[in-house]
Amino acid sequence: QVQLVESGGGLVQPGGSLTLSCVASGSIPSFYAMGWYRQAPGKQRELVARIILDGTIKYADSVKGRFTISRDNAENTVYVNMNNLKLEDTAVYYCNSVAVNGTEYWGKGTLVTVSS
Repeated sequence: QVQLVESGGGLVQPGGSLTLSCVASGSIPSFYAMGWYRQAPGKQRELVARIILDGTIKYADSVKGRFTISRDNAENTVYVNMNNLKLEDTAVYYCNSVAVNGTEYWGKGTLVTVSS
């Protein structure tokens, strides 16, 4: 079994910063991709940022220039540093990993609330 555990969510004011972490544990396969998705109330889950094994990174247009994703392959950890947070960034953030065999894993999510 593989578990993804997110941490770092919380309440932050607009313009503030947070860093989310996701650690994989268990029978960890080789991950092709690791990343973050989010789901705001009443909306569909959407990609925030994703980094694949060769270092290629994809960001949602809404977070480009504000969020930075990084990955520590040795520690099976993925981070997202979120700066200049906006009200519309409020959501549950989910860690996602895809193994080289195509199996997909999800964390349980961590809540980020941006509010004044």
